[in-house]
Amino acid sequence: MTILGFDTSTAASTAAVLHTDGQLVENSPPPERLAERPAHASELLPAISDVMERADVGFGDLDAIAVGVGPGTFTGLRIGVATARALAKANELPVRGVSSLAALAAGMTGPLRLPLIDAKRGEVYAALFEDGEERWPPAVLAIDVVLERLRDAAVSPLAGGDGSLRFRNELEAAGVAVAPADSPLHVVSAGHLCRRALGAPDVAPEQVVPDYLREPDAVPR
Repeated sequence: MTILGFDTSTAASTAAVLHTDGQLVENSPPPERLAERPAHASELLPAISDVMERADVGFGDLDAIAVGVGPGTFTGLRIGVATARALAKANELPVRGVSSLAALAAGMTGPLRLPLIDAKRGEVYAALFEDGEERWPPAVLAIDVVLERLRDAAVSPLAGGDGSLRFRNELEAAGVAVAPADSPLHVVSAGHLCRRALGAPDVAPEQVVPDYLREPDAVPR
């Protein structure tokens, strides 16, 4: 199975092509990109074009399109999911939605992994994975609630993602290891997203929706 996958849950746009033989071609920005303003509208399609060209595949060679459905930034998720829908519909391909937190955790090491995406308002989008299995479902939580939930953990987890960078001091004070600031573990890997998508079901483009976890700040009057 050959899959095109991409994620826009954070400020960074990532894209990859996973070939049937396991060969991976990936476009992954440096962790510093997470601290900059998002530019998915101008960056995502060029990133997709880049990995497809380097992978030497066209849309006719793909079996599915995988997309990170969040949680994450509202605008980023809308752009990512809308792009997946449009490309899939135009090329008669199924879509496979993948949790952005699960893809982030897949790139981390150790038995207990704590992927954290900055949710603003003093909160993070969080999940906990143990030996590859989801122990907490994705939730939007204040950092003190995350730390309270970790009190019963048998071992200290490794935290990654832009949320772990924002709350490094609080996490490390509680004994949670945080990946170095320049570590690629903080970026949602489209390659890991593609691998997670191998076990996900095919759905029609219009059935893929973002997993926002909370209501947007701006609502119509």
